[in-house]
Amino acid sequence: MKLSKSEIEHIAKLARLNLSEDEAKLYSQQLSDILDYVEKLQAVDTSGVEETSQVTGLTNIMREDKIEESGISDELVASSFQNSNGYIKVPKIL
Repeated sequence: MKLSKSEIEHIAKLARLNLSEDEAKLYSQQLSDILDYVEKLQAVDTSGVEETSQVTGLTNIMREDKIEESGISDELVASSFQNSNGYIKVPKIL
C-alpha cells in the first residue's frame, strides 16, 4: 500500500513533526512497507487459533498487603524542623 505525499504530510501534522522532503520520502517508504506487511498478516488464516493475551504462561503473583509499624515515625517527626501533634509542619504551597 503506497502512501501519498498528502497522507504523509497529514500523518506528520498529526504527530506534530516538521519533516524535510528527504524525511517525508523515507518515512513514506517505511510506512508503506509496514502497511504491506500488515496486509500479509491479515491474509493468514487464524480460524483455528485460540485467542490469547499471554503466551509465556507467566501469572501475577499476588500477596496480601500487610501494614507493619516501622517504629521510626516518632523519631522522624521529632527530628523535623517544625512539628505538631505527631505531624511534620510544612509551608503552604498554593
